[in-house]
Amino acid sequence: MPKLRVAIIAPTLEILGGHSVQAQRLLDVWRDDPDIEAWLVPINPALPRPFHRARGVKYLRTVVNEATYLPQLVREFARADVVHAFSASYSSFLLAPLPAILIAHAMQRPVVLNYHSGEAEDHLARSAIARMALRRVECTVVPSPFLRGVFERFGLPAHVVPNIIDLDRFSYRERHPLRPRFLSTRNLGYPYNVACTLRAFRDIQDRVPDASLTLVGSGSDERGLRELSTELRLANVRFAGRVSPNAIADIYADHDVYIQSPDVDNMPLSVIEAFASGLPVVSTDAGGMRAILEHGREGFLAPVNDHAALAREALRVLAQPDTARDCARAAREQCRVYTWTAVRPQWLRAYRLAIGAGSALPSSTVTDSSTSANGSRA
Repeated sequence: MPKLRVAIIAPTLEILGGHSVQAQRLLDVWRDDPDIEAWLVPINPALPRPFHRARGVKYLRTVVNEATYLPQLVREFARADVVHAFSASYSSFLLAPLPAILIAHAMQRPVVLNYHSGEAEDHLARSAIARMALRRVECTVVPSPFLRGVFERFGLPAHVVPNIIDLDRFSYRERHPLRPRFLSTRNLGYPYNVACTLRAFRDIQDRVPDASLTLVGSGSDERGLRELSTELRLANVRFAGRVSPNAIADIYADHDVYIQSPDVDNMPLSVIEAFASGLPVVSTDAGGMRAILEHGREGFLAPVNDHAALAREALRVLAQPDTARDCARAAREQCRVYTWTAVRPQWLRAYRLAIGAGSALPSSTVTDSSTSANGSRA
């Protein structure tokens, strides 16, 4: 039986973030799958040689990128049965998934829109175009019940398919002893409010002078955050910059507590990676965090933008290492729902739903032929 052909619209790993990492993981697990043939259609395609320098010019790069991206969609959709488009909010929605939706429908290809942004509520409230487009896609998928609830408030149906994690890449280890080695792996810009993490770390370091903090990520706020670190007279703070997905597991393994302070969030892959690695998690209570972390059970939550409360929870972790380890164990158990064994059937169902709702059906129907008696997949 022919495989279902799925064109995945997402950034390459050159734009390192949740979308590109999740898209690459999907491509990896679909490779050699008996039911699915999937390939990447990058939203940041390689530019023709005469336009390489356009990448460095703010508005020109958008024009040249779109001029390269749009014809690519037509070519790639011609051989696809389903279009799987990753989506964020605001201008990025207009530049990447919206053209994919319009071209896919013009070519009678059903669309699975994979919406990940924690800013969905504000985006949908502001954008009639986004609401109209989302009503017309065959299947909308979100990674958390939190986002599904947001979509439902706008009368938009959505199906939950969690982010996936390869547990073989992350080595779970209980911390004995639990050292004051803190890690954050959020990008250095809105809406992650890394400044709140730095201010909390000032309070932590006042109580635990040898505490350290590693900030993995890059972004527009890096210079200001470095200046804030100096202003706060922090010691043992390291700005590690971008770290490739293949190297990130070693970073988690070298630290003992995960800390973050986003103002807006959905279902951060970084927190699931911390779960898989055995790090107790301290976070602000933003967006969908409660959907994956119950305070005092899988981790610890503080009010948004409250660095003093965030520091108190972090100090609680250090003062109660047995409780912290219990939370880490409970969090590791949660990771089972994010494995490919659990998630693969959900993606197959989403593709079937899109095909069933679409105006043009492929010549074959997807069957889950590779699922074993216990539901596992290689």
